[in-house]
Amino acid sequence: MQVQRSFEDAAEGGALYVVGTPIGHLQDLSPRAKEILEQADVIAAEDTRHTRKLLTRFDISKKELVSYHEHNRKSRGPQLIERLLGGESVALVSDAGMPAISDPGAELVREALEREIPVIPIPGPNAAVTALVASGIPPVPFVFLGFLPRISKERERVLSRWKEAEAALVCYEAPHRLVPTLESVRKVLGDRRIALAREMTKAHEEWLRGKVSEILAHLAEHPPRGEYTLVISGADPVDRSGQSEEKWWSPLTVEEHVEWYLRRGQSKKEAIRSAARDRSLPKREVYRMVHRENKEGN
Repeated sequence: MQVQRSFEDAAEGGALYVVGTPIGHLQDLSPRAKEILEQADVIAAEDTRHTRKLLTRFDISKKELVSYHEHNRKSRGPQLIERLLGGESVALVSDAGMPAISDPGAELVREALEREIPVIPIPGPNAAVTALVASGIPPVPFVFLGFLPRISKERERVLSRWKEAEAALVCYEAPHRLVPTLESVRKVLGDRRIALAREMTKAHEEWLRGKVSEILAHLAEHPPRGEYTLVISGADPVDRSGQSEEKWWSPLTVEEHVEWYLRRGQSKKEAIRSAARDRSLPKREVYRMVHRENKEGN
């Protein structure tokens, strides 16, 4: 068991600071993150050229900057650990967002903890959470999948693991693999509601929200550009086993049933259609019942 009291422990020697940096708009760098970058003995960056621009923007000069990425982690990681053991402080940053998510930073964090070196997170922007909260898809619970496998069979195998999960699924994707990934989503998970975001917090921020089929149709005319964050709605909490006599929506009134779908991003027309399907009722009857309940409530 390890007990760490970050500030006290850091004062006694080296510490690894995991620093969140902007995903787009540079003003999203927190004052505390700026302070840590100024004070650290060395900054370990995914791409030193990218990080140098950030440092220049905030007048952080004469700072030692070294690269730490997927291709040099085996050689650079031990070097950074030795410096930490020697009492130096290291600020770990990625090109954008929080380090250690879909990058080798997680390995450096683990190695530091194994050597009982304090690891201190400096919170900052994160593309996955930023997209999730603005997606219109229920954010709790959610599962972050990082980058899905490049090979379709492996990608579909990963998606199949979450087919019945009611959690929203969040992942990243490159522009040239976006369409194949969406086709895998439709094949494995069905024509679910999704949200796609790119260039978040930047001048050309773009959102696409709708069914997978609708997004694919749009992309056929407007080819993907830039890296995307995908938010995929979770599975409906229906009775999949066929064993239960009570349906998940049984305790709900018709209005509450429709409202449940509205909160999950469906339009009113779609929500009424979904509730009617669940209850084996005509859509027109559900429409009348919802409006009658609304009038009575007023």
